[in-house]
Amino acid sequence: MANTSIDLSENGAIVSVKELIKRLIYSFVHYYSKSTSTKWRKPLVAFADADDPLFLELKKAVRPSHALPQELLEDAETVIVYFIPFVEEIAYSNSGGEYASREWALAYIETNKLIVRLNRVLARRLEKLGYKSKTLPPTHNFDEETLISDWSHKHVAYIAGLGKFGLHKMIITEKGCCGRLGSLITNAEIKPTPRPRTEYCLYFYDKSCKACVDKCKFGALTLNSFDRFKCYEICLRNFRRYRRLGLAGVCGKCVCVVPCSFKNPVKRLKNG
Repeated sequence: MANTSIDLSENGAIVSVKELIKRLIYSFVHYYSKSTSTKWRKPLVAFADADDPLFLELKKAVRPSHALPQELLEDAETVIVYFIPFVEEIAYSNSGGEYASREWALAYIETNKLIVRLNRVLARRLEKLGYKSKTLPPTHNFDEETLISDWSHKHVAYIAGLGKFGLHKMIITEKGCCGRLGSLITNAEIKPTPRPRTEYCLYFYDKSCKACVDKCKFGALTLNSFDRFKCYEICLRNFRRYRRLGLAGVCGKCVCVVPCSFKNPVKRLKNG
């Protein structure tokens, strides 16, 4: 690992690697949106210690096939995780109907491309600073028989303190759950983000909401279970519908225009 992860000069200012990474992510998404149909709100960024015991717990208790950071980058120190939230109009376009909206499908495709390019930029910048990194694909890294991936951005986002799981099995962040997650492993040592202690999902907080279950008209999501195979069938149907746009195996009905779509609803409830 390089000698230091702090104190570098950027435009005459002294900033930490953490701050530099955050600024790079913010600016990249901002300028990238000028050339796409999809528009995004300002991203959220969090950092996990690669030695966090939750990584091993995830592998042992939940997903045996899930890679540890050190299995992907031998001297891993930090996992960088970010959430890129869609503008609200995209979620509203996907609120009703049987199929995913064209806007939602295109947002999925364009954001995945953004994440691939952003990770390359982050890796190059870290390399210039003397650090190694390992980029992760935004999607399509799952076993087609089990539908389980070897690197779950959702679980890693939870470990990094970016948010909490909702009843719909998605991560709810301070900017909701309508968007895409990306992550990158590096040997730069960056102070981890604290994990939130309170729930972000109203159902888990006080049982006052099950809007996501009501929005799933296909029976894949219930109060007590999630059928990933049935969900995948719906995603494949949308993939066939929008195949000319690109790889759009999406649905998203359960997260669109519900209390957690754009913000942390528990915080709003607590603040009155």
